[in-house]
Amino acid sequence: MKKALIQLHVAVLLWGFTGVLGRLISLDAPMLVWYRMLLTALFALAILLVSKKWIKVDRVGVKKLAGIGAMMAAHWIAFYAAIKYANASIALVCLSTSSVFTSVLDPLLNKTKFNLKELSFGLIALLGMFLIYHFQTVFGIGIALGILAALLSSIFTIYNKRIAAEYPVRTMVFYEMTTGFLIMSCLLPLLFYYVPETHFIPAQQQLSQVVHELPESLLEYKNDWIWLIILALCCTVWAQTLALNALQKLSSFTTTLTVNMEPVYGILLAVLLFREDKDLNAGFFAGMGLICLSVVLQMRALIIANKTAKITT
Repeated sequence: MKKALIQLHVAVLLWGFTGVLGRLISLDAPMLVWYRMLLTALFALAILLVSKKWIKVDRVGVKKLAGIGAMMAAHWIAFYAAIKYANASIALVCLSTSSVFTSVLDPLLNKTKFNLKELSFGLIALLGMFLIYHFQTVFGIGIALGILAALLSSIFTIYNKRIAAEYPVRTMVFYEMTTGFLIMSCLLPLLFYYVPETHFIPAQQQLSQVVHELPESLLEYKNDWIWLIILALCCTVWAQTLALNALQKLSSFTTTLTVNMEPVYGILLAVLLFREDKDLNAGFFAGMGLICLSVVLQMRALIIANKTAKITT
């Protein structure tokens, strides 16, 4: 269980960095997600072929993974749109509400009893989210999109948990990314029809346009393509592999609750790179403390449950 928790926290740290990348990449949210899923699918395919671990999934399995891939695409679009409409800090903080959604949806979807402890831990995280940022009406759209991203994250985490033991991790990543990419490709004509100003080709954006006071030698290497590759390879393929491995041993609620650390990691990175601390106040530190507390309480509950199980056996 310790190894699974460590894997999950590394994955969450990588996911926290996606908020920074979402601000650095100049593409609109749908195109950013389209490229992310395409590159991730290609990287996952290459790893499967080189390692000779390719496994064919039957039609029923493909349908299940396609549904999850579609939800992940929608989640990412909402998340990156939240960054564009607000900022990385707000988008990441809104994701902390996912534990609240999970504590309600998991029992409903899996037809199990509600866990009052999990509900209370989720509410602590929710309170932390409200304390972290003083919401203003100017960020209303970004906040709504961030909460939608959290809801979708909760749903696909629950469904991923159901089938995590059926297929190898990288196989799941490949099929989810590929099907999500294909579904988005079918919808692209609608995007370009209703939003004709959407850019298709990633720009050669210099990091110096959005980040200041970094060593000059780093600037010439930074553009959309570099960030997209890092986003796909490190923050998706590697992070998804770690998370799905952990999901096989942890509950979907524990996974979602631990993901509450994502806004903490992401906000700290955003503060360092974009000085978003000017939008944060004392409530940020109080809220961050509550989110950390909710994770610590869940870890403590897991340890106690594990010891009790050993004693009874």
